[in-house]
Amino acid sequence: MKQNLLKYIDLASERIGGKVLYCTDDFFAEKENLIKEGRGVFIEGKYTEQGKWMDGWESRRKRTPGHDWAIVKLGASGNIKGFDIDTNHFLGNHPPFASVEAISINDNNIDWAKADDLNWEEILEKSPLNPGSQHFFEISSDKIYTHVRLHIYPDGGVARFRVYGEVYKDWYTVNEKDIIDLALATNCGKALSCNDMFFSAMDNLISPSLGKNMGDGWETKRNRTPNNEDWVILRLGHQGIVKKILVDTKHFKGNYPDSCAIDYCNCQDDQIVINGKSDWKPLLTKQKLQANQEHIFKADILENNNPITHVKLKIYPDGGISRLRIFGTITH
Repeated sequence: MKQNLLKYIDLASERIGGKVLYCTDDFFAEKENLIKEGRGVFIEGKYTEQGKWMDGWESRRKRTPGHDWAIVKLGASGNIKGFDIDTNHFLGNHPPFASVEAISINDNNIDWAKADDLNWEEILEKSPLNPGSQHFFEISSDKIYTHVRLHIYPDGGVARFRVYGEVYKDWYTVNEKDIIDLALATNCGKALSCNDMFFSAMDNLISPSLGKNMGDGWETKRNRTPNNEDWVILRLGHQGIVKKILVDTKHFKGNYPDSCAIDYCNCQDDQIVINGKSDWKPLLTKQKLQANQEHIFKADILENNNPITHVKLKIYPDGGISRLRIFGTITH
């Protein structure tokens, strides 16, 4: 189940714009921690005025009827495939049960304290939780949602809350003359495969935010093989024609690649591309890179008006790239 869900994007992630809008109680630990990176850490002996410092969302011990809940606005609306409700480090203070509701709503002026009045749909029934554990739940739904509500029964702490799914974008609202980042995660772009991501994940390449440190990029291990080529394959969110490319080595100062090149293909089947059976053609010939710098390519893009569905970033001989932007227009 875990591997089935990890192939999807975390729609709630702070990295792509997710926000925790409201909770009934976060006396011990702030609700915003729910959607941060990692599984959360534990620092022995660290306390606040409220009590033990915890890296998660933790409500006080409830002495009245009812239970606690928190509302998360997804960073991108999408089709939800499942959840990870992680109680990491919450050992004697985890909630015994949790459930999840979802809704699609565009009104930004809602009083979330009155969320019970909204037309929520339960998509994960009340389910048992264990202390200090990840809990993966798969769901089956074809609906598109913008917000989710995590219920815990009756109170306690959750370290992280992941909402795995597929980004939805109404492409009919995009003008064919508009230049957009076709590879961006929130434009339905997806990192499919790479030969190495020893230090940091390929998915970071298409995050909508700027890289915040060296760990927030795609970095391969040092390779001693002469003429080595490391690579990553990205599926564009929509078929399009590339007009500009940005390769950003921000934060990579002593470990940026010496150079890079980009190939492209047009294929409607990701599996064919992943299995190496697609017909790759050059989009950007080998270009020299510099440390900690944005590299913008326009004139160097090879002349063609061919629609593109996938790109393959190749780096020589190894190293780290913070972000890759593939700007272009969509084609139908």
